[in-house]
Amino acid sequence: MVEEKRSKLISALVLLSGILGVFYALYLDLFYRESPVRGVLLGVGLLLILIGVYLYPVKKRQRMVNVLFLLPLLAAFFITVLIPFIFGIFYSFTNWNGIKFTQFVGFDNYIRMFQAPDYLYSLLITFVFTVLNMTTVNIMAFALALLCTSGAKGKNFYRASFFLPNLIGGIVLGYVWQFIFNKVFPTLVEGSLSMLTDPNLALLAILIVSTWQYAGYIMMIYVTGLQSVPKDILEAAGVDGAGRLKSLIYMKLPMIANTFTVCIFLTLVNSFKQFDLNFAITNGAPSRILGSKAIASTEFLALNIYNTAIAKNQYAIGQTKAVVFFVILAMVSLTQVYFSKKKEVEL
Repeated sequence: MVEEKRSKLISALVLLSGILGVFYALYLDLFYRESPVRGVLLGVGLLLILIGVYLYPVKKRQRMVNVLFLLPLLAAFFITVLIPFIFGIFYSFTNWNGIKFTQFVGFDNYIRMFQAPDYLYSLLITFVFTVLNMTTVNIMAFALALLCTSGAKGKNFYRASFFLPNLIGGIVLGYVWQFIFNKVFPTLVEGSLSMLTDPNLALLAILIVSTWQYAGYIMMIYVTGLQSVPKDILEAAGVDGAGRLKSLIYMKLPMIANTFTVCIFLTLVNSFKQFDLNFAITNGAPSRILGSKAIASTEFLALNIYNTAIAKNQYAIGQTKAVVFFVILAMVSLTQVYFSKKKEVEL
């Protein structure tokens, strides 16, 4: 008993030393204290945490070993995701310039952000695009999934062909389609202008490319869901006189409700975070006059954040927009999942 308490005390001291070392290294980094030992402290601290966890006496040693195997992944998650996210929230209340900050400004960045007409317009146009893209992608993907599971000849070829655009990088794909919209279509239709010169048609152009690229990926998920429907149930429905349409509406759709939840969630998040196609096809152009100010008509939120931080060097405002972007996306996606799950139960 005494030996166990001593082991617990030693492991707790080692673990506490490691945690303090890591936090002190992060403190030095956050407040830009010039110290050559920051990296050493961080490495030694993480090593002490590993040793402390391993030395802690537990009855089921295998459980502790499993935790140790997870620690590299958890450490990578903390270092690359969680810690930068916490720092980002902190920087949104300062006058951070990308390198350092000199004072806290409170909620001034948030007030300036919501007073900017270009940001409010980007927020609105992002919601519009998200609704339209989510609808078109899911309708197109489900229609393609029905085709690929209908028993038609060459269905494997169709699956590969429809999925292929998703393998092409968004930036490359965007520049290819920019060339098509600016050069190919006006050449085919003599006297016509590029869709990218009109604010409304430019948004439609991004919608077309996004649907063309992403529908094949969502189609594969729908195909998996449709193939999971038991054939004996469909055969029994056919014996009872149900045709293909009734079987689809009353049998297949309720049984793949969870598939719809996943697909709608993926398309919602992907649409809301749209950046690469937006950047490559239009880069926010063309301009639209809003009141007395020219606004980039197709600048979605992600591109607006990028332009604010990188192009205008307003890193504090850009970080503030990124924090609000995360909050909005989390609220919208969680709300969608909640109501979709509730609908699954009803079905």
